[in-house]
Amino acid sequence: MVKKFLKHFRYGQKGFTLIELLVVIGILGAIAAIVVPNVGKYIGRGKTESYETELHNIQTSTMAMLVDSLTGKLDAAITTPTSDMSTVLATSLGGTAGDLQLSDYCTGLGDDPTTVPVETTCVKTGCTYTFTIDGAITQTTPP
Repeated sequence: MVKKFLKHFRYGQKGFTLIELLVVIGILGAIAAIVVPNVGKYIGRGKTESYETELHNIQTSTMAMLVDSLTGKLDAAITTPTSDMSTVLATSLGGTAGDLQLSDYCTGLGDDPTTVPVETTCVKTGCTYTFTIDGAITQTTPP
């Protein structure tokens, strides 16, 4: 009985027909045609959202620094685009000129400032920023 059952498998179809293979390839091609463009959209959207998030973090840090400053303004405008937030300075209420650095307000974003250069604690996307004295920020995204 078992031999008869096994013999059935031995002499049956041994592979896929050309039609079956073409159907499977066609289905996989249709799935790929739908998935690939959508993945590209998500990657592009992720970069844009990371730029927006970083700008928001730097705006929030700047506002916190200006609240602690003597005049509510930066010591000088930063007109050359920079990613080094230690160059953005303000004067504290009882301190000396330039004793507040924006990089001190950006900490806590995932890097240890004792082991990582200060300028990398705020800027992770490769964007650069300019600042007016009033604290308005302009972001320049990488090409």
